[in-house]
Amino acid sequence: MDVNNMSESNLKSIMDVSMEKLRAMVDADTVIGTPIKVGEVTLIPVSKVAFGLATGGSDFPSKTQQAIFGGASGAGVTISPVGFVSVCGDNVRMLPISSENTVVDRAIAAAPELLAKVKEVFVSDKE
Repeated sequence: MDVNNMSESNLKSIMDVSMEKLRAMVDADTVIGTPIKVGEVTLIPVSKVAFGLATGGSDFPSKTQQAIFGGASGAGVTISPVGFVSVCGDNVRMLPISSENTVVDRAIAAAPELLAKVKEVFVSDKE
């Protein structure tokens, strides 16, 4: 194996390990948590996940035929609770944890009410 292929292989190995570790930390269950049943109400935890990944490597000059490779990888993950989806019968609502609502937060929170109103319009039109 030549030096370039060996370096690519080493760098790929570093990247593969980093991605596997990220996958182990962050999956769908991290974003949408396990539902919690409280009486007739089901609460589903919702979180925001952000992550970053950096990987790099280099070949160093050597007086021998053996290649000298140096590489590093780093990753960071932030998991922030956003709120709960509350389900009670046909009533579905987003209950935010923070009082600081962004436009997206307000849109998500209003979506169930908007869908209910649209449903009412179609039902009333049929009658």
